[in-house]
Parts: sequence; C-alpha cells; structure tokens
Amino acid sequence: MHKFGLIGKNIEYSFSRGYFKEKFEALKLTNHSYVNFDLVAIDEFKKVITNTKNLVGLNVTIPYKEAIIPFLNKLDPEAEKIGAVNTIKVTKNGTIGYNTDAYGFQKSLEPLLKKHHAKALILGTGGASKAIAYVLEQLEIEYIFVSRSKTENNLTYGDLTKQIISEHTLIINSSPVGTHPRINDKPDIPYQYIAANHYLFDLIYNPEKTAFLKAGEEQGAIICNGSQMLMHQAEKAWEIWNL
Repeated sequence: MHKFGLIGKNIEYSFSRGYFKEKFEALKLTNHSYVNFDLVAIDEFKKVITNTKNLVGLNVTIPYKEAIIPFLNKLDPEAEKIGAVNTIKVTKNGTIGYNTDAYGFQKSLEPLLKKHHAKALILGTGGASKAIAYVLEQLEIEYIFVSRSKTENNLTYGDLTKQIISEHTLIINSSPVGTHPRINDKPDIPYQYIAANHYLFDLIYNPEKTAFLKAGEEQGAIICNGSQMLMHQAEKAWEIWNL
C-alpha cells in the first residue's frame, strides 16, 4: 500500500481527500489511499509519522502550514524562503517540506492578471499569505498585508481608505473568512470603493462564490476563487511525491 493524507484541523470538508480518491480511481491505483489526519495540536504529527505504515506524502492545511516546519527533517529551498509548508514527502531518510501553494496561486492568478494590477492587498497573515507574498514578489507586484491586529508590517481593516482601495487594484483573501458553513461572512473592507479595474481573488473554494467575491462582482470587479489554485497545487504535490 501507498498511503497519503492531509494534516489540518477541522478538515472533514477538505478538497484533497476527494480529489486524490478520484485521481487514484482514474489511474486504477488500487494500492493507493488518502486519509485525513485531523489534529487537535501540531505535536500529534509525531504520532502520524511514527504510527502510519507505508506513508508516502502529506498535504498540510490551516492552521499548521507554519507550525509544521520544526517537525520536519528538511525543507525545500523555496519552502524555506516562503516560510510555510503545504506538502510533505516522506522518505527513508525523513520528511521533506515543500510549498506548492505558490505554484498553484501563480498558475491560477496569471490568466486574469492585467498590467494595471500593480499593487495588491493581501487579506490575512496566516501560512497561505506567505506563499501569496512570495508570488507577488516574483511578479514585481507591490503588496501590503491587512490583518485585524496592527503591526509595523501591515494595515488593519479599519485603516483601509478610499485611496488605499483605489490604488490597490488586486485584492487577495488568504484568510478563512467566508468558508462554509459561514458563507455570509466576508472580510471587512470598504467594498463601495471597488471598481471595474479591480481583481478580487479568494483562496476559498467552498462556497464557489464567496460573499467577498459576490461583493466585488457587484462593483464590476474581475473575480476568481481558489478551486484552480487547489488543483494546480495538488498536481504539483503529486509530482513531488512521485519524483
């Protein structure tokens, strides 16, 4: 058997298990399985590694993309630079952490990206936001983090003025706000200042059109959800596990 799985918390809704189950069936890989490891605390990861036989690879989701790092034997250089891990390869020499979120985000962002999307707001400061920031740096797009708490490196939602929204025509929600079942929630930004030249990207894929995206669409903005990003990052993870 070849076993794969997802590390996270409250992950019954997860995309990954269904995606890889369908993939294994399509490829007739009857000796492959994918399970959820729903961890109350990250230190339970040690038991997963120790007690799970034939483990080949893992995905990592909220809230452990950063917390997982000290438990790994090695980091891929890109994951180390980003500071977050969403893919783990289990080898005879230990565990190696990778980040395929950056790859998935860039592949899904670029088709709708225009030259005037030169400044971005990243909503949220969790592990996923680090991959987003990494990609924006590669694309030479200026960005500012927005969070509920004020630090020297970010704005708060209350800081967002008409001018800031007007200047930052790319707005990316990397927070979990608006995820099923709380589908009416959305990040607290002044949506009245969104215009047709804006591009709103939500990493959330369930629901397909979040309240954040709906509010942007009502103002004429381009919108994109996280479903394509998830598929791209999953395929990249599959590639890594099979190297």
